[in-house]
Amino acid sequence: MDQRLPTHLEVSGLIRTVQAEGGFATVLSKGERDAGTLAIVTLDRDAPAQLYERMPMLDGSREFTLTRTQNLEKRHEFNEYLTKRGHQDPDLWIVELDIADAARFVALQHK
Repeated sequence: MDQRLPTHLEVSGLIRTVQAEGGFATVLSKGERDAGTLAIVTLDRDAPAQLYERMPMLDGSREFTLTRTQNLEKRHEFNEYLTKRGHQDPDLWIVELDIADAARFVALQHK
C-alpha cells in the first residue's frame, strides 16, 4: 500500500503553514488530485525565484532539489519553463511561496 499523502492535502497543508507564518502561498497550476507531482516556486524579496522539484534519490526516497533559478535579466524564461513543465506533466502541481527563508518550508516537505 502506498503511504504517500494525497497531493491536494499536502498542498493545502503547505499553504496553511506558510500563511500561519505570515507569508503568501498560491497554487499556480493544479495537477492530479491524489497522485500528482509537486513543484514549489519560492520568492524572497528581490532574490530570483527558485524552482524545487522532487527527484528520486539512490536510496529510493524522493527529495526536493533546486532545479532552476530565475535569471533576473530574463525573467520571462523562468515562467516559460514553468509552462513547459506543466505541458510535459499534466499531473504536476506548482505552488508558489512568498515568504522569508522559503527554502525552509521546502525542507519540511518529505517523501
